[in-house]
Amino acid sequence: MKQAFLRRSWRLAGTAALAAATVTCAVNPVTGKRELSLVSEGQEIQMGQEYAKQVTQEMGAYPDSSVQRYVRTIGLRLAKASERPSLPWSFTVIDDPQVNAFALPGGPIFLTRGILTHMNSEAELASVVGHEIGHVTARHSVQQMTRQQLFQVGLVAGAIASDKVAQNLGLLSTGLGILSLKYGRDDETQADALGFRYALNDGYDVRQMVDMFRILQRISGGGSRIPEWQSTHPDPGNRIEATEARLRRVTVPLDGKKVGRPEFLAVIDGMIFGDNPRQGFFKDGRFNHPDLAFSIDFPSGWQTVNQVSAVAGLSPQKDAQLQLSLAGKGDPGQTLQQFLGQEGIQAGQARSTSVNGNPAAMAPFSAQTQEGQTLNGLVAMVSYGGNTYQLLGITAQPASAYSQAFQGFIMSFRRLTDPAALGIKPDRIDIVKVPRAMTLAQFNQQYPSTISIERLALVNGVADGNAPIAAGESVKRVINQ
Repeated sequence: MKQAFLRRSWRLAGTAALAAATVTCAVNPVTGKRELSLVSEGQEIQMGQEYAKQVTQEMGAYPDSSVQRYVRTIGLRLAKASERPSLPWSFTVIDDPQVNAFALPGGPIFLTRGILTHMNSEAELASVVGHEIGHVTARHSVQQMTRQQLFQVGLVAGAIASDKVAQNLGLLSTGLGILSLKYGRDDETQADALGFRYALNDGYDVRQMVDMFRILQRISGGGSRIPEWQSTHPDPGNRIEATEARLRRVTVPLDGKKVGRPEFLAVIDGMIFGDNPRQGFFKDGRFNHPDLAFSIDFPSGWQTVNQVSAVAGLSPQKDAQLQLSLAGKGDPGQTLQQFLGQEGIQAGQARSTSVNGNPAAMAPFSAQTQEGQTLNGLVAMVSYGGNTYQLLGITAQPASAYSQAFQGFIMSFRRLTDPAALGIKPDRIDIVKVPRAMTLAQFNQQYPSTISIERLALVNGVADGNAPIAAGESVKRVINQ
């Protein structure tokens, strides 16, 4: 949860306009073939722009202008040389630790800082960015929407998108209705080929695309902290074979083409690696937020997640939820009345109270879902640190079934005073130029990391700790200083 988080409220952009669309035949910009389409280019752009705003608000841009400028420059150069140069292209690095990249209709491209920390050259970056551009130029999202008859449009997954990421976007949040349009394997294969061509035409050594796929292949092989790819994506090994086949058909010399390893590593030097505890972290069922200086306790055994817009918990029986989010800066009583005044909510007796010395207002309530199910809940608005927080418990069971859990959650909200939690720092990438030839294991002994040697090998794109490092070569390590 970030200081600038907003209440999650994804909307289905452009649905009314699309519903009124007529079937037309359009020429695919990439293939030159005519195909049925229910979405005009204007509608495609409009949807992409609206979703791009939501993604940026929900997930947050990585706060480093040099990183954003670097990725944007490469992306725009590739896009302007594509089949659709006049689209309103945008390229944004989002502040997310997952290894992921995705495209929205009409031009917005997003990469996570997580995928950047696993890259090792500008050429690898160009291959991923080129792949995402390929999804847009080939109008893959438009084709999917047409095939699915334009029911509901959600976040469009790109090259590295994962089921786990998609789940986390909507996990434990009520009534979001987020749907994911998954590209088919043929679309992914075509995007790989387009990304290869775009990078090659821009002068990159496209052999680096194989290195990128090898890293992603290792990531997809497991590890609870790194998501698996969606099943719609071709097997990483097959993507490597397909890329190697493309390489054999290249007729221009690749030696001397752009790799850009030093330039790329200089850009990500100091980048946050993994989860950023400054945006909140769990420890023994307690959620601590150092930057906002509060903590709150979740019941034992509940599944918890820290999202950009909220921190939430799900009961073991999956029949109750707890959530803390920002409700603005207003008076707790007035903010509570605004919540209770929403359509479909039946309010109980509201009362003013105090939560560990912080002014608060609280009320039970019930609500009807669209399916006619009754939900019972307890909501509190707590004023603290210049903000008003919404603390919510809701269940499909009778209110009494979780009243103790809901009360305990709300009343546990307090000022964070633990010096260790307040002073916690994120891990960061540190680029070191080695003074002599050594193995990665020897490098790790001399320049230790906070991650395992296996993961250190992964982020450096080498097989294991026995990998040789030449004198003067730049190597990543992960530090906490």
